[in-house]
Parts: sequence; C-alpha cells; structure tokens
Amino acid sequence: MFSFLVPDVWEKIDNIEKSCEEAFKLTQPWTQMPEDPARDVLLLHPKLHPPKKGFSSAEGQARMLHDLANIELQAMELGVRTLTEFPDAPQGFKEELVAITVNESEHLRMCLEGIESLGFKWGDWPVHSALWRAVSVEDTLLDRILIVHRYLEGSGLDAGDTLIRRLEGLGSNGPIQKIVKQINHDEIGHVNFGSEWYREICRQKKMDAGEDFFTRMADLRLRLPKRIEPVNRVLRSKAGFTDEEIQYFENLRLDFMNKDKKV
Repeated sequence: MFSFLVPDVWEKIDNIEKSCEEAFKLTQPWTQMPEDPARDVLLLHPKLHPPKKGFSSAEGQARMLHDLANIELQAMELGVRTLTEFPDAPQGFKEELVAITVNESEHLRMCLEGIESLGFKWGDWPVHSALWRAVSVEDTLLDRILIVHRYLEGSGLDAGDTLIRRLEGLGSNGPIQKIVKQINHDEIGHVNFGSEWYREICRQKKMDAGEDFFTRMADLRLRLPKRIEPVNRVLRSKAGFTDEEIQYFENLRLDFMNKDKKV
C-alpha cells in the first residue's frame, strides 16, 4: 500500500522502500488520490494551530521538530505521489526520486526520535497538509517538479537556515541543532535534483527553461503557500537556482509581505 494511504507514521517509515517499489512498477497513472494523506494525529489548518513557545524551552524545540517532521512526512509522501501519478517520467528521474524519498523518511525518523528525546511525542500538536494540497492531479511533471522541489523544498532551505541561526543563538550545538543542520544540508541536493531535471525535461521538450520558469510560476503562484523567510542566496545558488530565479523569489517574498500588511 502506498505510504500516503497508511495512517501510522512509523509504519509509513518502515514501508517506504516497498511503497516506492510498488509505485515504480506502475505502467498507468494511479488516479485514486485522497484529498489529504492518511494521518494518525490531528490534521488542522495552520491558522488553527496553538501558539508556539520559544526555542529556549524543551517544548519549543520539540514543537519545532514536530513541525519539521510534518514537512518531511509530506515531502516523503509527495515523492511517492509523483511516482504514482507520472509512471512515464524518465527512468533516471524516477530512480533519483526514490533515493530522495527514502532520504526524506530518514529525516522524518530523526525528527521523531529528537522529539522523544525531549520528552514529547508525535501527535502532541496538530499537523497540516499544506504541502500536499499545493499540488494537483492536474499537474504536469514540470508543474510538479517546480512546485515540490524548487518552490516548497527551495523555501525549506531558507526556513532551515533561519532555524539553524536561531538555535545557534542558544549558545550550544546539541543533538537538536545537528538534526536541523543535517536535514538542511541534504535538502540542497533534493532541490538541485529539481533544478537539474526541470532544465533537462525542458530541453527534451525543446523549451527554454529560463522563460518557462517565469511563465509557469505566474500560473502556479496563487495556489502555493506563502513564504516570507529571507531568501538564502548562497544555498539557493548551490541548489541550482539562477540569479534571475533568486531575484524572482525575493520579489515574491516582498509581495507576500506587503499583502499581509494590507490585510
């Protein structure tokens, strides 16, 4: 059974390789996609989540890891979802995506174990499905790569860098900081995977990747979650973004912030 249909988070992790293997074997797109992935914890819109405590407390750090676990969980499930919905994707793309999806499950395990080391557990707070809902059954493969690997995971690089600096402000480099640093380091490769395959598939279709990026983002941006973290130019460059693309995301961030001020 595909991971997004299984509620138990540990079962999802334990069976992720089998889930990827089943998805990889499909010859036709799998069309029975649920509105939300199965969960063993409370699923709520982010605006309904309780307030967070600061990182100086164990609860604040556990809540941060819980939020991060939810992101890694959705990233893992989205990897399987792409494999099920695009069985005709290039073989090399699918093979690399399987490796990334398994790596996301390792990140998820690290977060869950970190939460427990702080005296809390998965489900102590609600979760959301904003990343899952950012994609659509009507996506093309280029849409999906741009949304998941270049927008959502790219934004995760910015957010992860902010988390690292906040944790370093506590004056220590303990296991929680190491978890966040490891995840952010690995995510550079995940995002670069998206950058490289985005351009490769555009090349195969005889499309200009630079022009397509701006056209496609204009079509997709209205259904994407808002991101207001400062854009990390260094990490974005390492992950395959051009200077023009980075500038686009900086302008988009300012646009989101200005709209929030007007509300």
